[in-house]
Amino acid sequence: MTTPTGISETNGRIPRDRVYFGLLIAVLGFIVFLFGAKPDWFGQDRSPVVGFVQITVFLIGLAFICLGGYLGLAALWAGQEKSIAADIGLRLISTGYVIAVFTGMADIFGATIADTPKVPFFGPWQAVGVQIGMGLIALGMILVVPPSQTQKTETE
Repeated sequence: MTTPTGISETNGRIPRDRVYFGLLIAVLGFIVFLFGAKPDWFGQDRSPVVGFVQITVFLIGLAFICLGGYLGLAALWAGQEKSIAADIGLRLISTGYVIAVFTGMADIFGATIADTPKVPFFGPWQAVGVQIGMGLIALGMILVVPPSQTQKTETE
């Protein structure tokens, strides 16, 4: 929280517990993501194709990565007002996740060029769509990173 003068109540110190919490959520999300994307690494590969359950699990993991990454990076602002770039970054993270979910689940939603398969299939075009979504998420995360204190003092 900030005072009327714009100085944060944390005296500009970064709340490490919030950063660590965001990092913990992101790391747990990465483990869930890996469990969905590469179940054979955990001895759980039961199908030759990437099916509905795997797609759902890695998209849930990606959601936790997005949430944890944003929470951790937002804590770095230490009570300061976020810039327009940081707000755009949050929207890019959200948009990237929506793109990843929609393209990853295209067979389930019926938005595919092939006949509706009996078993959902994660094909190469869906992989490209998820990668584009992940790229937007990464760009959004970069935009949420606050500027360093030295840059701020030079501009003031």
